[in-house]
Amino acid sequence: MRIGVLAAQGAFAEHISALKKLGVEALPVRVPKELEGLDGLIIPGGESTAISLRMLDNNLSREIAERIGEGLPVWGTCAGMILLAKGSPGAYPEPLGLLEITVRRNAFGRQRESFETELAVPALGEKPFPAVFIRAPSIEQVNGKAEVLARLPDGTPVAVRQGKLLATAFHPELTEDLRFHQYFLDIVADKR
Repeated sequence: MRIGVLAAQGAFAEHISALKKLGVEALPVRVPKELEGLDGLIIPGGESTAISLRMLDNNLSREIAERIGEGLPVWGTCAGMILLAKGSPGAYPEPLGLLEITVRRNAFGRQRESFETELAVPALGEKPFPAVFIRAPSIEQVNGKAEVLARLPDGTPVAVRQGKLLATAFHPELTEDLRFHQYFLDIVADKR
């Protein structure tokens, strides 16, 4: 299995490390040619505008959208979730618009309001998942075929899945818990 990690900006090295711990070939993706032969793609956290502009500069936006249309499984974490969302008021440049959710950028405040919490994620089992939120977006609306996988205690959705698309408002790559990475690999392998 070959999983690409968009290496435009953000926590791509941490995703690559997590995937390698699971015995998967993980490759940085910076240009369209590096999408060839991938079984899945992760769009990591970072700054969504910077990542989006880099994607546009490298002609990756259209290529990624086309590959998703052809069935490529993609997981977006934090900024990656913003880039996958259909709606993100004030997002520039325009997100890919493929995941039927509306998100609000920096919904939980600035860097100093970043936090960690234990999340109930039934799809991962009974043990809570240690979620790291850094200038995280929130999911304001879930539409169509998108389904909520996890919520904060106040009911705010923070993880969703729509077919082969997965999105988390938090950063699983910044923990030692590999269950979300394994969940994505199971999506890629059609086991979920």
